[in-house]
Amino acid sequence: MNAPLAPTLRSGLRPVAIVLAIVVTLVLASLTLITRAGAAVSPFAQRCGIHFCFDGKPYYFAGANTYDVFTYGGSYGDTETQYMDKARIDAHFAHLQADKVSVLRLWMFSHESWHGFETAKGVYNDQQFALFDYAIVSAKAHNLMLIPVFENYWEAYGGIDTRLAWEGLSGGHPGRAKFFNKTQCPGCFTSYKNYVNYALNRTNHYSGVKYKDDPTIFAWELMNEPRYQDVSTAENASGATLRAWVDEMGAYVKSIDPNHLLGTGLEGHEARYGFGGNEGNPFVYIHQSPYIDFTSAHPYPDESWAALDIPKTKTLIRAWISDSHDVVGKPFYMGEWNVKSDWSNWWTQIYAEFEAAGGDGSGFWWYKDGSGGGGHDTVYGAAQLSIFRAHSAAMAAKSTGIPPSVSPSVTRSPSASPSPSRSTSPSPSPSASTSPSTSPSPGGTGACQVVYKVDNSWGTGFNATVTVRNTGTTAVNNWTLTFTAPTGVSLGNGWNATWTFAAPTFTVKAPGWAPNLAPGASWSPAYTGNGPSTTAPTGYKLNGVTCAIAAA
Repeated sequence: MNAPLAPTLRSGLRPVAIVLAIVVTLVLASLTLITRAGAAVSPFAQRCGIHFCFDGKPYYFAGANTYDVFTYGGSYGDTETQYMDKARIDAHFAHLQADKVSVLRLWMFSHESWHGFETAKGVYNDQQFALFDYAIVSAKAHNLMLIPVFENYWEAYGGIDTRLAWEGLSGGHPGRAKFFNKTQCPGCFTSYKNYVNYALNRTNHYSGVKYKDDPTIFAWELMNEPRYQDVSTAENASGATLRAWVDEMGAYVKSIDPNHLLGTGLEGHEARYGFGGNEGNPFVYIHQSPYIDFTSAHPYPDESWAALDIPKTKTLIRAWISDSHDVVGKPFYMGEWNVKSDWSNWWTQIYAEFEAAGGDGSGFWWYKDGSGGGGHDTVYGAAQLSIFRAHSAAMAAKSTGIPPSVSPSVTRSPSASPSPSRSTSPSPSPSASTSPSTSPSPGGTGACQVVYKVDNSWGTGFNATVTVRNTGTTAVNNWTLTFTAPTGVSLGNGWNATWTFAAPTFTVKAPGWAPNLAPGASWSPAYTGNGPSTTAPTGYKLNGVTCAIAAA
């Protein structure tokens, strides 16, 4: 949300909670659990088809936003006792835990001198990251998972306007669209990647665990509410430039961190939904990126520009969930939402509708620290939180996948202070592949090419994406892709096309909304497979023509 963001300084300091000290001093052998049967269980949240999951079992959650956790402290002086306010962080997370918030979305960006993560191009504030280190371990101590956001489209805390300024370019609307255009701002791409690389590879100085290896992180989001708006009418509708940016940055994040889920941070505005207009970020097309694991939307129905009543809001939410599950084939996360009044009525009806429609995760805006609730501000003790707690219980009752209770290994004591020095971006880390262990070799003939990629796997199944590209000079109309399954593999469900399976052959037919593949165009149908993921399919044919196979 683009909300007023006024910093609040606190000088009062309180002792660190005992429970946190106990948690962060636990020493475990690894981040992998071993079941009694001896099978390895991943502690990370995953995507199983259209749902979030843990260990292959569906997981639903009720969450919130507290965007400003990164500002809890004086932003001056000693790192451990002045720059951050540990007691304030602990107290707020204790309130979140008491109100049954499972997943918290929060900012991990700022270019300001006050609590800035990156205060100048390539200059990363170690004290600020140390504060975020503490937020992660405190979240773990309070049984919370986090969705940190890498950057802001809006001007709050600098956002992408600052990155544009570093390259000598102006921001504002519609100027900030240049950030997503690699030709206009190649330096914006580089600085964003450098920041992501630094953050993902940072070692938490309390736990000794890199951010990319910490299961306290439920997912990352590329940006808060990105859009490529008003460059042209065609771009407003197509989303081509933003999709290219999402693909490139998504691939970059996954090359460093294949463990965690990744979202876009999109609002879900689009004329066809009757919510906002076309802003260069169409819900389906952007979320179809093979590097994105879930969809998102941010409904604020009683804003004057939206003017939605409860029945229309229910219809809107069902439309998003339907498109997310049936067209995109991914979980739906209502990452922000709220109204300014009549909360008990709205929260009761919207949460009940969300549960009935099969929504996968919610996050109201926002759970404010301190007092002064009203409008979009919900504070500890607010009456509507009883409705939220019931919603959280309902989502938990639907979940058969349970987040493992695992603390990352600890190599340093909580009192150890990080160096207050600042550093520039490190050299890029080696890429990490999520493709199957038996990658296909390039080969085949014809006017098509296929890239097969396993997105994630669990004990009894996996998710995979099959990207088919027309490498010929003429369009392939009403296309059908067939391929042969490895032994022991069958179809669970598929999306982004019409899927059928008659052992051992998968048949994938073009969806009605995109029946043709133009020369150079590609399409990425995906599916949940039953069975092992270690062997790739073979024998890809597009309308009967054998396709070349390219490595992922």
